[in-house]
Amino acid sequence: MAPPLSPPDVNGNSNVRAEPHKILDAVDSTPPTKAALTAQWSVQSVLKTLPHPPPPPSQSPLPFLHLIERLKTTKREGWRRFGITSGESIADHMYRMSILTMLAPPSLSSRLNIPHCTKMALVHDMAEALVGDITPADPVTKSEKSRREAEAMSFLSDGGLLKGYYGGEQGKGLREVWEEYEDGKTLESVFVHDVDKMELLLQMVEYERRGEGKLDLGEFVWVTKKIQLEEIKEWCREVLREREEFWEKIGRKPGMLDEGREV
Repeated sequence: MAPPLSPPDVNGNSNVRAEPHKILDAVDSTPPTKAALTAQWSVQSVLKTLPHPPPPPSQSPLPFLHLIERLKTTKREGWRRFGITSGESIADHMYRMSILTMLAPPSLSSRLNIPHCTKMALVHDMAEALVGDITPADPVTKSEKSRREAEAMSFLSDGGLLKGYYGGEQGKGLREVWEEYEDGKTLESVFVHDVDKMELLLQMVEYERRGEGKLDLGEFVWVTKKIQLEEIKEWCREVLREREEFWEKIGRKPGMLDEGREV
């Protein structure tokens, strides 16, 4: 009988015993360089770098489906600065967000279109399949980030890859849900923005626990101040209490502890 698999490490590395493989290494995402972030960006400039760029738009959804596979291999960049180089992907993040939308308390779910919220959670970062996960620490302005993401989303939807798929109507629907999230004016979009931050806090605490006290990610607690809905604030207070209990147990005080108590 084979020995049991060891748990993943703090970086989220697989517990599968396998020798490094050049082919598999090649498909894993790499963080964008500073030069790539500051260069003149366009969808076409990204497509030129892909080993298998999508063909011209057709009546098939397959080119779109192949391209969004990048969401499964592109890592969330904010964690890399703390040495978490093989952590969650963009798709990982959006998956748990979608589950969170389904768990909205009755006081919220009674006022929300939950299936629409779930769809929005699964679409809101789709443009990052081409743009990548640009963080506030990157040398890209908010307006430039928005321009890149709008261009990418147009290409991914009815303005590009899904243009010929049943008249582009389903692609148009994806783009409109993404635009609703970006505008942040509907209650559904406010809820999904809050859920986005809640999912980050969950991941923050989980990485700290795996780090066994060697990894303080308190820098991310600031997102709690941007949460608007009281029901999600209560979720945040609960996860931050978990965080405080963890650090008390190991006899240390983490960063941004007091800020978390102000939620």
